[in-house]
Amino acid sequence: MDWIRLTKSGKDLTGLKGRLIEVTEEELKKHNKKDDCWICIRGFVYNVSPYMEYHPGGEDELMRAAGSDGTDLFDQVHRWVNYESMLKECLVGRMAMKPALPKGMLPQSQVTDTLAKEGPSSPSYDWFQTDSLVTIVIYTKQKDINLDSVIVDHRDDSFRAETVIKDYSYLVHVALSHEIQEDFSVLVVENVGKIEIVLKKKENTSWKRLGHPLENHNAFIPKKDTGTEIVKPYTPVSDSLFSEFKEPVLPNNIYIYFLIKIYPAGFFTPELDQLQIGDYVSVSNPEGNFIISQLQELEDLFLLAAGTGFTPMVKVLNYALTNIPSLRKVKLMFFNKTEDDIIWRSQLEKLAFKDKRFEVEFVLSAPTSEWSGKQGYISPALLSEFLKRSSDTSKVLICLCGPTPFTEQGMK
Repeated sequence: MDWIRLTKSGKDLTGLKGRLIEVTEEELKKHNKKDDCWICIRGFVYNVSPYMEYHPGGEDELMRAAGSDGTDLFDQVHRWVNYESMLKECLVGRMAMKPALPKGMLPQSQVTDTLAKEGPSSPSYDWFQTDSLVTIVIYTKQKDINLDSVIVDHRDDSFRAETVIKDYSYLVHVALSHEIQEDFSVLVVENVGKIEIVLKKKENTSWKRLGHPLENHNAFIPKKDTGTEIVKPYTPVSDSLFSEFKEPVLPNNIYIYFLIKIYPAGFFTPELDQLQIGDYVSVSNPEGNFIISQLQELEDLFLLAAGTGFTPMVKVLNYALTNIPSLRKVKLMFFNKTEDDIIWRSQLEKLAFKDKRFEVEFVLSAPTSEWSGKQGYISPALLSEFLKRSSDTSKVLICLCGPTPFTEQGMK
């Protein structure tokens, strides 16, 4: 097994079971053996013990920096190496440092002491770049972070990312030093509480700094009503998966059905969950580029969904089974963490029983020992068996929806 395969195996390479910690100099010095070797590079501490046998320069070269700051040594030999990517699964945390403070700013220790008594540990952030991308990484030190906990806003040169952690908000708020494109992506690594925001540069130039700090930049403050407008995209669904279901005839078409998962630690869905009959939310005009004519004369329809990525499949599935006479087969592969996460499981199983053209497969990434179905993540092995058309000449459509890593892997 090579190093890349090992980092993608899901094995705990830090020895901390997904936690990120602040490392003191005294703690760093303790980890100075081949089977317990921590190294600091530019303020970040990595457990390089698993990497020993894969290091091109051998174990002795790594041991020169064991239990210490190896930045200078690294720069002498490997300055060109993208160590952040290579060792990201080995990240232990950041060094606990005491930086010089601008006038008028409270020492971080005072802020941290207060938060330790009243709330969670203060997050931190860093940024990295390639020729075309800038990645802002937020280390939340929490495991219950999800996409609903993050709000990103970009207007002109102002960039603002707010992460909600329990009753606090952590802000990254800067005037960017260079222009970026409008589209960006947000990835949450839930098991380590890391958020990656990937921005696309307008010009492939090297940035000397991320930008100038704006109001409340790098601040961790009690959550309050900041007046921020929150926009979340949701897909309207039917009230049932069954073809005999008819939309109710309602005056002025004033009803829309949504299927929304409530994240207790989220910023938006807990507020939505508290709404009462008679309250108001603003709804935009519909967006998207799916053309229903793609379903015409279709013979095989394959649906790949992860988590709440199932919601766009509801109407596609319903419409195809009801309105496409040429349809021979519809297959849904539905990825979730646990059985409790499977949305509309009973309806899906009932539909598969009633309509022989429809098949559903559930795949779990964190099943219990009682689970007898498929498990794992989206992969060529799973898809090769799943994506079997009814004939060599049949007209096929594949629909894919889920978190960014899921869709990217699926597209490959």
